[in-house]
Order: sequence, then C-alpha cells, then structure tokens
Amino acid sequence: MKKIFLLLAVTFAIGLSCTTGTAIAGHRVKPLTVAVFGDWPYSTALLDNAPLLLDSVNNDPDVRLVIHVGDIHSGSMPCTGAGLNPIPAGADPGWNQGIFDIFQQFVDPLVYTPGDNEWTDCHKTKELSSGYPLNELAAVRSLFFANPGRTIGGVAKEVKSQAEEYDDDDSADSLFVENVMWTQSDVVFVTLNVPGSNNDGLPWNGGTGEFLNEPARLQEVAERNAANLHWLKRAFHMAKAKKAKAVVIAIQADMWDLSALEPGGDGLDGYDEFVQALADHAVAFRRPVLLLNGDSHLYEADQPLADPTSPTGVIHHTQAVPNLTRITVQGSTNHPSEWLKLTIDPSSPNVFTWQNVVYLP
Repeated sequence: MKKIFLLLAVTFAIGLSCTTGTAIAGHRVKPLTVAVFGDWPYSTALLDNAPLLLDSVNNDPDVRLVIHVGDIHSGSMPCTGAGLNPIPAGADPGWNQGIFDIFQQFVDPLVYTPGDNEWTDCHKTKELSSGYPLNELAAVRSLFFANPGRTIGGVAKEVKSQAEEYDDDDSADSLFVENVMWTQSDVVFVTLNVPGSNNDGLPWNGGTGEFLNEPARLQEVAERNAANLHWLKRAFHMAKAKKAKAVVIAIQADMWDLSALEPGGDGLDGYDEFVQALADHAVAFRRPVLLLNGDSHLYEADQPLADPTSPTGVIHHTQAVPNLTRITVQGSTNHPSEWLKLTIDPSSPNVFTWQNVVYLP
C-alpha cells in the first residue's frame, strides 16, 4: 500500500510540475533593475559631487547592476598623456585612476564601455592635445579591464570577454577586452566599443598635426569595426540559443545625432555598417532589443529605425526595425543631474520600463 501511495504521489508531482512548469520557471526569473549613466563626470564640480551619485544608486534597494556608457571626462578636459615622453603639459595622468576608484565604490557590479573623450579625441586641441589615441585606449584597457571576464565595481561579476572568446580566423578580436556580454534575468547584455566622433572617423592631427597617423587610425577603425560586428553577431546567436526574452546593447555613440549631419559636423556614415547589421539581427530576433547610449547628452527615448522614411530612419539606409528601442541617457552637463533606472521584467511583454532619478537638483 505504501509503495502504491508513493508511486501515485510521485506521478502527481511530476504531472503538476509539467502542467505548471512554465509558471514556476517564470517566477524564478526576477525582474532586474539597472542604473545607467554616462558622460560623467564632466567637471571637477561633478566629481566633487560623486558621493551624491553613489549614495543615490547604492541606497536604491532595487538596483543590482550599474552600466556606464562612456566618456569619463568632457571633451574639453585633458587625457592622461599615457606612453608619451615628455607627457604633454596639459595632461592629467591621474584622472583615469580617480574615476576607477569611484567606480569601485558602487556596491553592485559596474560595466563600463569607453567613450571618445577618453581615447579617440585625446589628440584634439580642445583636449589640449594631451594624448595619442592608441596609447590612451591601451591605458583604459589596462586599468578598467585588467581582469578579462570580470567586471569592476563593488562586486566582480563574471562576463564573457571578446579577448577570451574569439574565432581563430579573427585573432585581432583578442584586443577587445572591453567588449563583454552576459545573460541576466533571461536577457542577453552586450557592450561594444563604438565611440563618438563618427566612430573614430576623424584624423588624429592634434593642434599642429603631431599625432597625425592615418595608417594607424584606419587600421584601428577596421579592426574595431570587424570585432564589433563579430561580437554583435555572437550576442544575438546567444540570445537565440538561450531563447532570451530580449537583448540589451550598451555603446557610447549616438549614431542618430542629427547635429553631426550639420555643416562642420562629424558625420554619421562611420556607423552605417554597424547599424545595418544591428537592424538585420534585431529583425531576425523578433523580440525586444534595447540600445543604450550617451554622447549627445540629452535624454531621449525613441525607435530610430521604426520608420525608414523618418529623419533618423534614412540616415543608415536600413529596413524597418519596429522592435528596436533606443535610450540616450541624460548627460551630466544638464540640470538636474540624473541616472536612468532601467527595470527589466522578462515576464512582461514589453520587458523594459525606465525612469530618470535625480541625484543633484
């Protein structure tokens, strides 16, 4: 009798788990809240107010992850002068270390993707010609990405790094330790080194042309674009394999900044290939795709590729992509100073909701 009862009980339990398995599994995936910011800090005054930002994010009980979408100083502040002898008079060798130390004070894992101001634009006169771009990128990598496959922040989170996961035929991809991806709350996250200044499309000439090196710049652009395309493809393949509910992409550049198309602007054609690939992957994926960027400093949420005939839709010549949403985070030069509170609920059809949180009125 006991054996029969036990068999019936086991059979009932298996049947219950089969009929309610989806619901049970759904409850296991909790919503995730992410603090997103970028273009910070843009002044020593904002640096002095870093404790306000830290307190606001760290004291929010919902936040479990922090993302910085690039530009750890303004475009009129100097770079570190890494690898130059003598170091340029206007350089600030200790700046990056100071920002790194602040990033380490976030209690949650912090994922950072580089912006143009900390490497691409260091040759510019407005940055006091304070650094050679490739040297500055190497300095960023050696500090912020010293442990491939591990984030920074108060808790080191395991992620996949392109420096460790690349095809043998694409060995140059091993340079891109800053490109990472991971899965969390049934969503695939991926970061890519896509900077402003038309994707490093401007010659490194400095004030007097001392950094002009077109072969090196063109090689940099070609290798990085190829690596980004490979990494983006891998992220969507992972999302499909894992049947992820959505994909989140974090980059620095605003690839639809209409001001860049005005006379004298940097242009946006350097992003064509990347945006076209993003469009194709997103359409094939069919589920929500969220792109996070900074660069243009003014908060905006839109669907830039939903209408191919719109002002943003015509820029990169793509098909319609109704499932791509883009958020440009508020820059720290605007008032009030805010961070983006992004909530990801994989059980919700739209997956993403967000609001701006003021930390400095």
